[in-house]
Amino acid sequence: MTKNAPPVAIESVGENPTPIWGLSNRERTRRIAAASALGSDGATLVIAHDAYAWDPAWLRHIAENPGLVLTMGNVPALGHARSEEEADAIRTSIREDRALVPGNLTVLAYENSPTIENKQLRKRETPFLMALFPDTIRRIERASYFGAYKGVTDILTKYLWPEWALVITRLCARMGITPNMVTAVGAVLCVLATVLFARGEYWAGMAVGLGFMVLDTVDGKLARCTITSSWWGNVFDHGIDLIHPPFWWWFWATGLAYWGMELSPESFNSVMIAIIGGYVLQRVIEGVFMRRNGGMHIHVWRRFDSRFRLITARRNPNMIILLIAMVFGRPDFGIVAVAWWTVISCAIHAVRLLQAEVARTRDGGLTSWLSEA
Repeated sequence: MTKNAPPVAIESVGENPTPIWGLSNRERTRRIAAASALGSDGATLVIAHDAYAWDPAWLRHIAENPGLVLTMGNVPALGHARSEEEADAIRTSIREDRALVPGNLTVLAYENSPTIENKQLRKRETPFLMALFPDTIRRIERASYFGAYKGVTDILTKYLWPEWALVITRLCARMGITPNMVTAVGAVLCVLATVLFARGEYWAGMAVGLGFMVLDTVDGKLARCTITSSWWGNVFDHGIDLIHPPFWWWFWATGLAYWGMELSPESFNSVMIAIIGGYVLQRVIEGVFMRRNGGMHIHVWRRFDSRFRLITARRNPNMIILLIAMVFGRPDFGIVAVAWWTVISCAIHAVRLLQAEVARTRDGGLTSWLSEA
């Protein structure tokens, strides 16, 4: 909801015993509504059909547009009533499972694949809406999981473990495990991996690190799917993500002593300056880009940027470099290669920032390629 907008209330109509992500559909609706600042009192009323599960983006869109009704089979799934008369029309259609008589309401039929704006990625898309029954739970949870975050990411997170993380996310939701619990376990694995790298136990460290990296996906997905995101959870999760990579690379380099491959003091200093300095500078470049371009991420500007995000010098692509080096028994080559790739990635981001400044000055603003896709 936008600031200074009149309050909007939420009401669920119908009863549905089928759970999703370990929650009743009514409880899921309540949590999504609370996250969107909808409550029990308001100048207008959003009515949700309990027989349907939907992407939270739909509720935000409907709440921002009084008089708009999202239907499936001509029956409202979500509707924003401006008066008691409109609310009664929506309720009657839901309870009697018959076509809505729209009157002055604006109908958005899901069968026509309507699109709404994803403000994070600056693109238009059709979020999911499905009837919730026992035989559709897995499809709905899958749609919810993959719709929980639509940003561009690295090659491992995108292709290697989404299915693993989906299974773990489902198990956590069923067992009542919270996102912060998952983050806490991940933090322990992260520290353990650091210790193993420092001892030169690289294979064990990478195995433990893989567990941490998968859980790093799970905690965020679990929070979004169960609507349990919190300020503390974000700080906890993103704080670990931000802080730990330099420690991994530093102790990987010191662990080379156990292999008789330690770097000379001069080489060690150069490698660490390149990796840590490049890591910090790349983050600064990303922040400057967002600040200069209305919050748009550098990785969604052009198709090249999204593709480069797959392999840019972040933790996961760097781990691929180190894995390849370990296959050849040369962990020293691996950390040096990470340093070079960090410098190259940082230079590419710096060039892209400069090109964006030129394009913004010339065109009056930047547009994400995803909005044109």
